[in-house]
Formats: sequence, structure tokens, C-alpha cells
Amino acid sequence: MDHTPQVSVVTVERHIAAPRDRVWEVLTDLHGMPATLSGVTHVEVLTEGPFQAGSRWIETRRMFGKEATEEMWVTACQAPSHYVVEAESRGTHYVSEFTVRETGPGETLVRMAFSARPPGGLGGLFVRLLGGLGRRAVAKAVERDLADVAVAAERRPA
Repeated sequence: MDHTPQVSVVTVERHIAAPRDRVWEVLTDLHGMPATLSGVTHVEVLTEGPFQAGSRWIETRRMFGKEATEEMWVTACQAPSHYVVEAESRGTHYVSEFTVRETGPGETLVRMAFSARPPGGLGGLFVRLLGGLGRRAVAKAVERDLADVAVAAERRPA
């Protein structure tokens, strides 16, 4: 029997009527995150300076009717087109990968892939949570985040 923890991935894409650089600004503005993302209630930036690999912050987010606070860090960053954020919580390793691609003048496609790798053993419970209703709930939360980013990027002056 294979006891390798399974990875569950949720991928969401959103077209945004704004230039790629403006979308990138909104996505990587850690200090502005609580004002931009309706699901985020507080952010404490741990590393000042430009958004890059090594940037860290503590984010408090409302998910599934409860607040959760997690430390997050950027493990890869190629501005203004791609970055990866990771976090650990209760033995589960989370990875959020963002791809930002200009699709035309003033048009940008953002793709976010969220994955979770639970610990061995009972960790399979989380993978089952991301199946069915849990998976749809995570996709809905990511869709809401990207809709919030779209609103902020589309109204931000050029």
C-alpha cells in the first residue's frame, strides 16, 4: 500500500481588464492586502523591501466561517509574471502558484494554482476535504480573491 501523501490542486483563472504590471502591483502589495482582499483581515509584513523570493508575512484570513492566521513566504519570484507562496499549517504544506500573463493591450490573465500536501497517515483526510464540496469551497475562495484583485487593478490609475 502506498503511504505517500497525495497532493490536491485547485486551479482558477481570471481575465482582468488592466495591464500586467498593474495587476502584479496589486497581487504583490502585502501592506494593501487587507484593503484589497475581502477574505483577508490582517497582514503583518515580516520582511520589508520589494516583493521577492524570501519575502515573509503573517496573514489572517476568514475561511469557512473561521479566522486562521498563517505565516507565508515567497519561494520563487520572477516579476512581473510568476511567483510561488508557501505555508505550513498543522503538518499540511500549502503552495500557491501565481502566473500573470498579458493577453492583449490592457488585458491580463491571472492563473492561481493552490495545492495542499498533507502529512502521511491521517493527512488523507485533508485531501478528501479538498474533494467534492471542500474543493468547490476552496475554488470559490480563490475566485473571490481574484475578483477582488480585478476590482482593485481595474480601478487603479495607470
